[in-house]
Amino acid sequence: MSTEADVETDAPEQPTWSRWVIIGGTLLAVLLIGATAGMFLTRTIDDDPAAATPVAGSVEVGFSQDMSTHHLQAVTMAGWARDHSTDPEIRQLAFDIERTQLEQVGRMKGWLMLWDQPEQAIGAPMKWMTEPMAGHDGMAMGTSSVNPGAGALMPGMATEAELAKLRSLSGKELDVYFLQLMLRHHQGGTAMAQYAASHSSMPALQALVRSILTSQGAEMDQMKLMLSGRGAQPLP
Repeated sequence: MSTEADVETDAPEQPTWSRWVIIGGTLLAVLLIGATAGMFLTRTIDDDPAAATPVAGSVEVGFSQDMSTHHLQAVTMAGWARDHSTDPEIRQLAFDIERTQLEQVGRMKGWLMLWDQPEQAIGAPMKWMTEPMAGHDGMAMGTSSVNPGAGALMPGMATEAELAKLRSLSGKELDVYFLQLMLRHHQGGTAMAQYAASHSSMPALQALVRSILTSQGAEMDQMKLMLSGRGAQPLP
């Protein structure tokens, strides 16, 4: 006669592939929810006949295009860490970053759709920034340093070589390098968000910027503690 313990022991475990399918579906749903929310909030919060629709080259359009691209690299790095790290703390942080930034990307892509603007900027990034930007260390970053020409990276973005290195690592080395790259990535994104906040009066964008600064601020503090706990320092 089988006991309750026997039944629990014989119960099949959920396949790994099934778990990742569920996670992938969840992240896709988050992206779609963000897009829907972005379009809804823009229609309601900014429902002002006198308000002009943002045009190409504006802070609103440029920020939405560039920050979406910036966020998607963070999502890519976080997805890799979530799938390849064996540290539960790293995997949870990576999933949180994926979920938060995909929702924010959804909002921005929803706006761009409403404004009839392409999802990506044409040409070099950061053209919407016409004044010097303060870096994460408080130093002024002139527009020439963030927009030197086509192919230039936005603040905090990882290079192809750095991404390749991340994919080549495992164990503690993977965890530390992921934290270092993501911390720098968040710092660059924070500077971009602060610039947009001070150069746009669009309520929906202001709300998004507050969300970015709140979530990334908390994650940066967490990543600094996690690096310290692993005997490592942020990238110079």
